[in-house]
Amino acid sequence: MTIFSAFKKTLQLLLASLVMAGAAQAADQGTAAEAEAMVKKAVAYIKTNGTEKAYEEFTSGKSFKDRDLYIIVYDLNGKNLAQGANPKLVGKDLIGLKDPDGKPLIQMFIELAKTKGKGWVEGYKFLNPVTQKIEGKAMYLERVGETLVGCGVYKN
Repeated sequence: MTIFSAFKKTLQLLLASLVMAGAAQAADQGTAAEAEAMVKKAVAYIKTNGTEKAYEEFTSGKSFKDRDLYIIVYDLNGKNLAQGANPKLVGKDLIGLKDPDGKPLIQMFIELAKTKGKGWVEGYKFLNPVTQKIEGKAMYLERVGETLVGCGVYKN
């Protein structure tokens, strides 16, 4: 085996390991399709089980948490009703919450819920509960009565 062929083999192994590492990292993050599916599942859960049981499950249970995906619920005045990543936020009025760049997160969510009923809010930053880093995020949400139910994906 020549030095060149040994180098080539080493380079191929290195590239293969980088590709596999990237795939593993991607598998650790939820996708947009998974976020939408989780919101639809959460909306159905609310309709079947009522708000009290649903909000408790979203906040403290395990069936609506998957890697970096979790459910949030806000009323249309900005009060947090359920929060899968940080239960300490439940019950708080967060209408003034802004991302590190000053974008008014909850106001953006409410505006979409009121005008379109469902869809994506994109282009803001939030703390990823898995990596503990501020990352780009997009939130899929659906209006349910006078609330909005959402699940976001991180874009690092």
